[in-house]
Amino acid sequence: MRDVLGSGEDRSVLADERAAMGGRPPRELLSLADDEGNSVSVNVLGRSPGWTTGLDAEIVVKTPFVSGRIDLALYVARLESWAEALDRLDAGEDVAWMEMSSGPSIFIQLTGERDCPEAVVGDESGSMVTVRVPLVPPDDWVADHRRRLRQVMDHWVPMLSG
Repeated sequence: MRDVLGSGEDRSVLADERAAMGGRPPRELLSLADDEGNSVSVNVLGRSPGWTTGLDAEIVVKTPFVSGRIDLALYVARLESWAEALDRLDAGEDVAWMEMSSGPSIFIQLTGERDCPEAVVGDESGSMVTVRVPLVPPDDWVADHRRRLRQVMDHWVPMLSG
């Protein structure tokens, strides 16, 4: 399993972060939102009761125009691929997360069709619906998402078998 800690970080800091969260398990893996009511999030719901190596999760899209959610299965390789996607975003590249798998995908384009960043959520294998959400995330959003990923992996991955 790939270590998602950045250089210079140690696990003792993670224990402090977990204590600061009040001991509650981390839920928001991805949370992109703007002040116009647009948001895309990936929420960890918990361990999958029928699948010991995975987590139940959901993708939630909210805009003033359209809102929806779709179930998502997360497992270690998907979490690791999110870490790789964050590396590419930090380098200024657009990303496609979960594009080559069954189920939904998330594309993050740093300069979308409206000359601003956007998240594109697609469910080509199920409903065949795609939603494009323009967003203007804060400057530190990649670092924030690395922290979210680290918390999710440190809490949930040790509980998974396989």
